[in-house]
Amino acid sequence: MISLHNVSFRRENSLILNDISMDMKQGEHWVILGRNGCGKTTLLELLTGYMFPSSGQVQVLGNMYGRCDVREVRKKIGYISQSLMEKLSLRDPVWEVVATGAYAFLRFYQAIPEEVREKSLSILTEMNFSHLADHPLGTLSQGERKKVMLARSLMADPELLIMDEPCAGLDLFEREKMLIEVDRLRQRDVSVVYVTHHIEEIVPLFTHVALMKDGQLAGAGPKEEVLNRELIKTTYNIDVELEWDGGRPWIKVISGG
Repeated sequence: MISLHNVSFRRENSLILNDISMDMKQGEHWVILGRNGCGKTTLLELLTGYMFPSSGQVQVLGNMYGRCDVREVRKKIGYISQSLMEKLSLRDPVWEVVATGAYAFLRFYQAIPEEVREKSLSILTEMNFSHLADHPLGTLSQGERKKVMLARSLMADPELLIMDEPCAGLDLFEREKMLIEVDRLRQRDVSVVYVTHHIEEIVPLFTHVALMKDGQLAGAGPKEEVLNRELIKTTYNIDVELEWDGGRPWIKVISGG
């Protein structure tokens, strides 16, 4: 699905990513964890072809970047980010915002095909969100808007879904509602890469974890192997106790650690 081989990225005099190699296979769902500034979002920009490595190779969905038309690859990738959400029109009804995902538009300026409208409404119904279909996007809460972004990303039936901190800024209630929808992606034929700062957002959907520190991998592999006290301390510089419950990890900071 995704292969990174000796990938480095330099911006002016700063080395943002340093010699990253990893493979994400079909059927695996990955979480990328790390502190602010460790290179997580830069890595996502490389996966979506909006930036290219200073050295190394990036291969996504069987396509080697630099040897393919990345615009065609992006048609197979769903992408959720705060910057994208800020570009959407708050005046448009929810169903129409979701429908733009079928074409990667920000909004429609022509008649919307009926089959596209029906698919938008169907996805909203699956997410128990149909009661807000005709509401302007701007009237929704932050958590509701994040769910709209998820619905929008599914309109094009992507093979790969990349989510950049989708729960950022949400309170506990809204976060858990969003994570329910994320976990329901197990019912779809889509591979997921999810970036977050928070270990407790790792729902049962996710099978693998990559820990990043200072632009390098501190660890990568099955979540039960990678998420251990030693690697978490290496990544976050803090001592914790880790417990698993229903496929989700929970941490407790050790005082004085």
